[in-house]
Amino acid sequence: MIGIIDYGMGNLRSVQKAFEHEGAAATILTRSDEVMAVDRLILPGVGAFADGMENLRQRSWIEPIRGFLATGRPFLGICLGLQLLFDGSQEDAASPDQPVPGLAILPGQVIRFHEATGAPDRPRIKVPHMGWNTIAWQRDDPLFAGLAQGSAVYFVHSYYAQPDASATQTITSAVAEYPQAEPFCASVQRDNIWATQFHPEKSQAVGLKMLANFARL
Repeated sequence: MIGIIDYGMGNLRSVQKAFEHEGAAATILTRSDEVMAVDRLILPGVGAFADGMENLRQRSWIEPIRGFLATGRPFLGICLGLQLLFDGSQEDAASPDQPVPGLAILPGQVIRFHEATGAPDRPRIKVPHMGWNTIAWQRDDPLFAGLAQGSAVYFVHSYYAQPDASATQTITSAVAEYPQAEPFCASVQRDNIWATQFHPEKSQAVGLKMLANFARL
């Protein structure tokens, strides 16, 4: 059974339906004491980083998530669910050097796309980064099994995770470019943790294949 955490930050039913489409049983968890009863855990999310962390605290999800991770069972973060795994975020921060604290499970910070590119021959970019974009995986990852390099997935975000330099190669599993030739972290993987900045549940056949792969981990 796959458990999907309900902490008030996302369209949980769309994630549940995507798994069901692939023949995987998924349930929405409304109480933190339900975590240990599932085989795989999903932390989805849409919205602001600070609100996400506050909701996790108020609904007593933080320690159960840590406890689940310690069991070695597969965990998947989606969009905001990826960002919350990191040390902190610039979103809603008092200043860049005072980030909003995250779960601190993965080393790094969540930073904002800058509209100005800093190069006179390149146009300003639109923020949020919204729509289809291709990804390039950096290493073998069972989440991408059976998919072609350069597959397109669906993004909606203004911020993205920037793993610490010392951990980038061991954490980042795929990158995307926005704008062209400026790569950012599109997904991460470490031990039993997988997380995507994009939305697999909105990425049609490619995303459904990833969710099916996760269900078989």
